Amino acid sequence: MRRMIRSGGFLLLILCCIGCTSPSSEVLSVEEAMGMSNGQEVTMEAYIVGVPVQVESVQQRDFTSDYALALAESPDETNINEMIFVQLPSQFRQEFGLETNPERIGEIVTVTGVREDYFSHAGIKQLESIDGQDTETEESTDAETNYYEGVTDLSGDELKQGLNDLIDAHNELSYDDVWEALKELDANPENPDEVLLLYSGRAQPASENGGGVDEWNREHVWPKSRGDFGNRMGAGTDLHHLRPTDTTINSSRGNLAFDNGGEPHQEAQDTYSDSDSWEPRDEVKGDVARMMFYMAVRYEGEREDEPDLELVEDEEADGPVLGVLSTLKEWHKMDPVSDIERERNELIYATYQGNRNPFIDHPEFVEEIW
Repeated sequence: MRRMIRSGGFLLLILCCIGCTSPSSEVLSVEEAMGMSNGQEVTMEAYIVGVPVQVESVQQRDFTSDYALALAESPDETNINEMIFVQLPSQFRQEFGLETNPERIGEIVTVTGVREDYFSHAGIKQLESIDGQDTETEESTDAETNYYEGVTDLSGDELKQGLNDLIDAHNELSYDDVWEALKELDANPENPDEVLLLYSGRAQPASENGGGVDEWNREHVWPKSRGDFGNRMGAGTDLHHLRPTDTTINSSRGNLAFDNGGEPHQEAQDTYSDSDSWEPRDEVKGDVARMMFYMAVRYEGEREDEPDLELVEDEEADGPVLGVLSTLKEWHKMDPVSDIERERNELIYATYQGNRNPFIDHPEFVEEIW
């Protein structure tokens, strides 16, 4: 650390001793803290982004430990080289450990401790204090409250219409732009160069996209043929129901309705299908249901080129309809909203389309409408 002092018109460069500790009142960034020498006391402010479990492994969901945190400058950081690891002593684990408190992911914290490598990675140990600000969560909650102002007391068709009015106007992407959007929206938290495929759950290099047998493509979870909207801007490019899937699995699904039962799929583990229905794995059943609820509310045929989509009970019904409504409601209950869904919803709203999926923010709306 260097200090510049002006004396008698001359600049004197005074080098401070390397071994001294940084004053705890100086709040550092992650980059500044990582640049400090081992043994120095540091106070740093950053976002909680995961749990380090090995030198090159940080859990960013499904946490299995309360023993440490990974902090970064951005709540969406996935590059381990941009993170600093903080060892949590026992007195802080109950309040800040992510296995116990997964909702703290993305929260801003201020930590004070001693700069010391952890898992041979830049870290902080001998933690003296950690204070949570929960700034992002409060801002997000306020934004959601304002977004739904005026509709939360409605029900039935009035609520459906009120939500349609909220989410109807949004930015519409080209079908080519969808490729790059999905690479960000569905990135593998453990490797940002990969995407997670919806039905198989497999991680695949994001660059391996297209129409080939071993590539991934853009799955219209509400099938294009059940609304005749193709790849047109609007329903055909709406990110709230477009997801990466294996091309052959996408072909197998076709325009099948969603329902329970059938034979196991050879490529998609825990997925079943028969001649008229498709049952995805349990981990995404709720995700699929909430996508379908969104589509049925967003697209009401209010423009000449816009379909009027509806959810029905009949698996084999023709036209701009999709079943099975009662099954989708069951899946919505059995697989509650996850943090990954919330993050994806927020990113679509803030970065791409400017509208939200109401059934992720307010799961109770499903029973109010259907």
